[in-house]
Amino acid sequence: QVQLVESGGGLVQAGGSLRLSCSASGSFLSLNTMGWYRQAPGKQRDLVASITRGGSINYAESVKGRFTISRDNTKNTVALQMNVLKPEDTAVYYCNANVKFNTFTTLDRWGQGTLVTVSS
Repeated sequence: QVQLVESGGGLVQAGGSLRLSCSASGSFLSLNTMGWYRQAPGKQRDLVASITRGGSINYAESVKGRFTISRDNTKNTVALQMNVLKPEDTAVYYCNANVKFNTFTTLDRWGQGTLVTVSS
């Protein structure tokens, strides 16, 4: 019983910036690791960046130095600031969260995705 909703996708030129946001709502005790993944047509869904509840961060090598992930534990949100965007960043971006529902149940949940298109 959790909903993850992304926002902030759109069309930008190469070299531009976008900020993606994801908000979690519903019935759960807490959010553990949260992350952003992306998927291009015909490709697998790959990790872009993740962040633990305590703030430990992991980035895909291809986005290091350009993207920044952050979270607000009091608001149950996670964001992805994307700078110096490249055409190869074009994909549907998905929010992911590992959710603790109760003492016995911890599961991964996904948002609906938001499209990012970078033109050259």
